[in-house]
Amino acid sequence: MVFNDTRVIPAALDGTRPARAVGGGGDVAVEVNLHKRVDASTWRAFVRPAKRLRVGDVISFGELEAEITGKSEGGDTRLRFNRTGAALDEAIAATGAPPLPPYIARKRGVDEQDNEDYQTMFAREDGSVAAPTAGLHFTERLLEDLKTRGVEFVHVTLHVGAGTFLPVKAEDTEDHRMHAEWCTVSAEAARTINAAKAEGRRVIPVGTTALRTIESLASAPGLIEAGSRDT
Repeated sequence: MVFNDTRVIPAALDGTRPARAVGGGGDVAVEVNLHKRVDASTWRAFVRPAKRLRVGDVISFGELEAEITGKSEGGDTRLRFNRTGAALDEAIAATGAPPLPPYIARKRGVDEQDNEDYQTMFAREDGSVAAPTAGLHFTERLLEDLKTRGVEFVHVTLHVGAGTFLPVKAEDTEDHRMHAEWCTVSAEAARTINAAKAEGRRVIPVGTTALRTIESLASAPGLIEAGSRDT
């Protein structure tokens, strides 16, 4: 069985765009959902209300601030923060909240426990903006039962990104624009999967994220190679 070990980051941030000195308009409350890291200080994010924001605006999250350096369709916005690397990670962790899906968030507010509850038991690699939900169904007891039946486990990583939020609106699915997501397969995982295939055993990915990962790193029919890529 192949599990995705990505961990959900606190990607939902509430901030304020202060009133502009020129151009009118008072303070604007801004909702930000980070979805893809660009570099040490820059993230792509969905922001609302996108129409009231423009390139050059600065969004304040207390001591953490971000300048809008680019905008594209659907509210997809590029943000350059006033911190970088690990310092930015720490600031986001202190400021942000779990990006709970609407079917949970609209029924109740986000609480501190969601930082752990909205994770699979395999979560260890920070980077997702939504949980790989198939993995949420597993418990320690279930894994022990599977082990007693001779099931072998392996972990891969795919960071769930913007595509999970976007409904398919095109009449023809060929016209639907997909967002790329980063994935990786370690050398150990590749060896384990390839050995299982060579021995005629079943390889069962848990959920579509694990499935996409091993499909994306396939080097030939029945063979997986170690590596990382956008998929």
